[in-house]
Amino acid sequence: MSRIGKLPIEIPAGVTINVTPENLVTVKGKLGELSQQVDPEIEVAVEGTQLTVTRPTDQKRHRALHGLYRALINNMVIGVSAGYEIKLELVGVGYRAENQGQLLDLVLGYSHHTYLELPAEVKVEAVTDKRSNPTVTLKSCDKQLIGQVAAKIRSLRAPEPYKGKGVKFAGEQLRRKAGKSAGAK
Repeated sequence: MSRIGKLPIEIPAGVTINVTPENLVTVKGKLGELSQQVDPEIEVAVEGTQLTVTRPTDQKRHRALHGLYRALINNMVIGVSAGYEIKLELVGVGYRAENQGQLLDLVLGYSHHTYLELPAEVKVEAVTDKRSNPTVTLKSCDKQLIGQVAAKIRSLRAPEPYKGKGVKFAGEQLRRKAGKSAGAK
């Protein structure tokens, strides 16, 4: 039995879940509304303040989908009730970040500015303080979307292993390499 799939999902106060006959799960909360189409063979049931996901057989495909859909629905419940936040740090001399609404303007050491138009579901805030690295804070109720946007921003200038310059997640530990001079001694 799937360890993740068999756990029931606790539905917090203020969150409503609707399951249609076509297995479309819609979760509404104070931060927004998310929906996920679930495979027709997987059964989703709401009983009081708990949601359970069950599978019809022990086939490999059903076992894989069981844990997957339980995790996706749990992420939606957490997203509409508490939300998700990702902080990115820009490490490098002259690296800057500014935002005008949903347009993010990044200066990442290239000869030009990098502009990124963010989806409406993602709220962005760029902070540049003296004597600290600029940070970009992303907030959203959709975990998949915010992760995809953060990965896209990081890919514009991934951290390099020698000096650590680039865009990294806040708190991320980088594997650093010794330079040429380390091997000569």
